[in-house]
Amino acid sequence: MNDPVAVIGAGPYGLSTAAHLRARGLPVRVFGEPMVSWREQMPAGMLLKSTPVASTIDAPQPGHTLLDYCHAVGGKRYQSDWDIIPVETFAEYGLWFQERLVPELERTRVVAVDRRGGRFELKLDSGEQFTARAVVVASGLSGLAHLPAEFAAAVPDGPSAAGPVSHSSHHRDLGQFAGREVVVVGAGQSALESAVLLAEAGAASVRVVARGRAAVAFGAPPDRQPRLRPVSPFGRAWSLYALSYHAAGFRRLPAPLRAYLVRSVLGPKGAWWLRGRFAGRVQVTQGVRITRVTVEDGGRAVLTLRGGSGRVGELAADHVLAATGYRMNLAALGFLGPELRAAVVTGAGGPRLDAGYGSSVPGLYFTGIPAAASFGPAMRFVCGTEYASPRLAKAVATAHG
Repeated sequence: MNDPVAVIGAGPYGLSTAAHLRARGLPVRVFGEPMVSWREQMPAGMLLKSTPVASTIDAPQPGHTLLDYCHAVGGKRYQSDWDIIPVETFAEYGLWFQERLVPELERTRVVAVDRRGGRFELKLDSGEQFTARAVVVASGLSGLAHLPAEFAAAVPDGPSAAGPVSHSSHHRDLGQFAGREVVVVGAGQSALESAVLLAEAGAASVRVVARGRAAVAFGAPPDRQPRLRPVSPFGRAWSLYALSYHAAGFRRLPAPLRAYLVRSVLGPKGAWWLRGRFAGRVQVTQGVRITRVTVEDGGRAVLTLRGGSGRVGELAADHVLAATGYRMNLAALGFLGPELRAAVVTGAGGPRLDAGYGSSVPGLYFTGIPAAASFGPAMRFVCGTEYASPRLAKAVATAHG
């Protein structure tokens, strides 16, 4: 049996999974642009909210941590919880990891995956077709950007960086908004940091609009973490420790509770180091709900807001940036054939996975964001590769080795 295992995606989860599969001696073909979301879908100058210990891509052998990369290239050493990592540095680390552990990466796109006779049939955008013994979907954020219905109705042709409404994933250079009025919708790190970067890039005004009454908040610095709670990659807390190191138990929770925890745990909050840059630069409107978005003839976007008391108001801007996150949607994975997608059993907002990250379709595996519904919110972060990749690789080797 010479058919390879196909890994779709070359972000942290795809690269980590591929490295573990190769270490087990399995033939692997890996497809995608390495670290593309980190290199092209995040603003220049952005800093990671995660600490260095939470920013290492898991490898099957030592010598490939973020700190190992720093030593190898002779750059600044990111190792303390006080060290803040530029997105550019993390992307370069990912490329370094790929060159050493996944050198055979194919920078091409998988356009179709179907299953026939116990084998998977794949087609690439180059026109090549081949069969695989198993397929691992590690496509990351691609196609999962979430735009609320009120925003989508205002831009029938879709959001874009150059239009009146965009998603935060559309921007690499926020300097294009110098001298313009911008509203940022959301209260998570992406929203708050994008707002700061817009202000620092010369936007005429920047306002964050958030639904909760006290939605805009920032985390505690390392020296203010509770000392009597266990350490996790996300901070000191029993719940975060359990979600990080005992993700198998998450699968046993009822689906509604899993869906709630994926949405709420590690939810919207700015990094501790962002507070000082935010104050005095960004205006805030919170405790409101956006009920309608329209675009005037001149191209300005108008938001209709409803407060908790039922009071209605309007807010206009040259541009609205929706930092409204990402949402798992199996239909967005257009490379999976319709029959294959229909055969994937879902629950809690994602594919229902077994302990080895396998779906209801034998030989079809999911990791990263699609796995969060089964293994918890840690799968939304790089540190989740430490739990996911060795288990997935072991399962594939056992079933398809």
